[in-house]
Amino acid sequence: MRDIPAALATHLEGGATTLCRCWTLTRRDGLVLAFTDHDRSLSFDGVTFAAVTGLEAAEATSEIGFAIGGGDVAGAFAATGLNEADLARGLYDDARLRIWLVNWSEPGQRLLLEEGFVGEIKRGELGFTAEIRSFAKAFDEERGRLYMRSCSADLGDARCGAALVSAASHVTASDGRLGLAATGMSSYPDGHFTGGRLFFTGGANAGFATEVKRHGIEGDRAIFQLWQSPAATILAGDGFSVTPGCDKSFATCRVKFGNGANFRGFPHMPTTDFIIGGVRPGDGALDGGSLFR
Repeated sequence: MRDIPAALATHLEGGATTLCRCWTLTRRDGLVLAFTDHDRSLSFDGVTFAAVTGLEAAEATSEIGFAIGGGDVAGAFAATGLNEADLARGLYDDARLRIWLVNWSEPGQRLLLEEGFVGEIKRGELGFTAEIRSFAKAFDEERGRLYMRSCSADLGDARCGAALVSAASHVTASDGRLGLAATGMSSYPDGHFTGGRLFFTGGANAGFATEVKRHGIEGDRAIFQLWQSPAATILAGDGFSVTPGCDKSFATCRVKFGNGANFRGFPHMPTTDFIIGGVRPGDGALDGGSLFR
């Protein structure tokens, strides 16, 4: 049950109300943006909430137990501080969102309605819709270590320990969206960068990064297919750097990266087929010992 401040409760019980909603959006890099759906800017707690935003909130829902509740916030790219390029680069992924109900004639009379995180963002030509996820989303996130055959570390992180060496080049041809070609990378075998991360260092998409869906070789050219299209068209001459990919198998870790000692999986665990296959006559090696002796 939500406790409404006495002054705001009195205002709500009156014959007419002067209410609006205010939002603060805190990105993971610490940048704070503040908006309101009122027709003029408001200030409280040392924060100014801009009115020239075109933001609109849909009805929020709450769930029982550990189900993830939330709602949606829609807005136009004309909103102060919001643009399609930043959304495409993922700068607002998992940003912290707080929503207040405010008496705009007395901003001291306000109620925190919702607090959560930005989930899925859908972009259109002129605006966007951002999903709000409640704190219950923490129960849906992976914690601790999983018992599985593949590696649970991310390539190059502290648990992996592999030293990543990126390759730099520039775009020589592109379809403008997801495909590009580059020269000067023929020393890398086919598939070396599949699953790696490509980072644009020049051009209109500078700062944008995405995973490589497929890396191949065609003559003296390296061909890349990306999982995500950047906000701007990919053009010839755009600079980029790319890191190798890892399929998280023990063989790749040992042969490609020489990092088998740091492998964070269990490559010798029995598969599901082995477990449900049963015991057949003559399987004398099934004595509880190692299968790899």
